[in-house]
Order: sequence, then C-alpha cells, then structure tokens
Amino acid sequence: MRRHIFIGDIQGCWGALQRLLDRLNFDPAGDRLCLAGDLVNRGGKSLKVLRQVRRLGEPHFSVLGNHDLHLLAYWQNHPRVKKKNPEFEKILNHAEGPAVLEWLRQQPILWTDADLRVALVHAGIDPRWDRARARACADELQTLIRGPKFGRFIDNMYGNRPVRWKPDQKRYVRARTLTNVFTRMRFARSDGKLELKSSGDLERRPKGYQPWFELLHPDWSDWTLVFGHWSMLGYYDDGQVLCLDSGCVWGGCLTAWVVDGADRSIVQQDCG
Repeated sequence: MRRHIFIGDIQGCWGALQRLLDRLNFDPAGDRLCLAGDLVNRGGKSLKVLRQVRRLGEPHFSVLGNHDLHLLAYWQNHPRVKKKNPEFEKILNHAEGPAVLEWLRQQPILWTDADLRVALVHAGIDPRWDRARARACADELQTLIRGPKFGRFIDNMYGNRPVRWKPDQKRYVRARTLTNVFTRMRFARSDGKLELKSSGDLERRPKGYQPWFELLHPDWSDWTLVFGHWSMLGYYDDGQVLCLDSGCVWGGCLTAWVVDGADRSIVQQDCG
C-alpha cells in the first residue's frame, strides 16, 4: 500500500465522501481505505456509500459502528427497532441489498496493524485491556456477528447493562457488553464501568468518569488509536488517540487521516 486513508463517520453522506476522495486523489489500486464505522443513517445516501465501499473489495474495509449494527438489526426485523427508517428500507429493497448487508456483517470490529502501530475501532477500548485481550474480545464478537448465531446475537444486542465487561459473563450478556465497549462507549472508569448516556465534550464529563482514552492500558503506549463515534468531541488528536468523527451528518466536515510512509496528514472536507 502506498497510503492508508482513515476516514471518520460518513453516515450516508455520499457526496462529501466523493469530494474528499477526489481531493485525496484516491487510488483504489494503491491506497487502502480504512473507515471508522457508521457508514449509514441520517445522511440520505447510505445505500450509495455501502455499494461503493463494497465494490472496492479488499483490502478496503470499515470497522462496524453502532449505526451499522442497528441496520443489521433492522434487516433481521428485530422488535427493538420500532421506527420505520426510509433510508434503511432503500437498502433492504435494492437488488444489491442482501449482498451489501452480508458484506457489512463480515466487516471487523477492531483492526490493528503492528507495522504501522495503529488500531482502528468505532468507539473505544476497555481501559483494562492490553492488546491481546482487546484482540481476543473483538474476535469473539466478530465470530457471533459473522456466524450462524448472528440472529441470537441480535436478539441480545440492545441494552446498557451490564455496566462493565467481565470474562465470566454468560455468552450473549458478554457479547452485549463487548458491543457497547467497541461501538458505543465514550466515558468510562478505570475499572471498566461504562457511562453510556453522555455524549458531550470533554468539559461536560459525567461525575466520576473520564474519556476512555485517558485511561488506556499502558500496552497501547506506542500505538495510535483511531476512532469515530463522538461528534461532540469532534476532530481530536492528543498524540496517541485520534478522533475522526467531525460531525459530517450534522453539517460539520468529513475528516481523513492519511498515512503515507512516515508522513501523517489531516484532510477535511466541508459537508455543508
């Protein structure tokens, strides 16, 4: 790969994605597109986004975000998905819908590259986890989402409890907690307890909690962790973690982090 191009939450904003890729002179044969999840919902062009990224094929990918999982639950007609979503309906009713949704189901929860020393996740990492534990937990969750127990996973996916992951939890309870860590968390405690109601910026943190990335396990000390999900935080770079969700669907911008050998750069496209 000549470049790795990491892009934050697209959420159906297909036009902004096209303009950003044009500015980057994106070459599917020489670059690798690494998307931070939440490809769909609210932007109006979710089907176009999914079809385009799927057609790129390997090595391009997206980690799964909470909106992506919500689409998969919608596909399964889960009773917790009560409100009809016209954007999702377009996907389900399109000729490529089944293939696109199956492709989405196969996308990773956590992506890591030991050569780049970069990890990509939609929301966050439990503060207690070293790299090996994070990898094992992601693999466990991916196996459920990709495998024959997918429907059972969806049936148990929704909910804010338990408030922390424990290795001895029952399988689908543990899977729900892993889902909340990887795709929903923002604030946590050092003991892994999650606070899933707050979505504000760093000045409005819930009492007793910190942004998860302020509590990272030391095993990540020489890595860069890239994530999305937190539009109220916006583009954020503290030297170790990098938030790429700059609120495109809310009228902000779409942010790309471009890794080209030793060079690192940020490119942003106004979403209007």
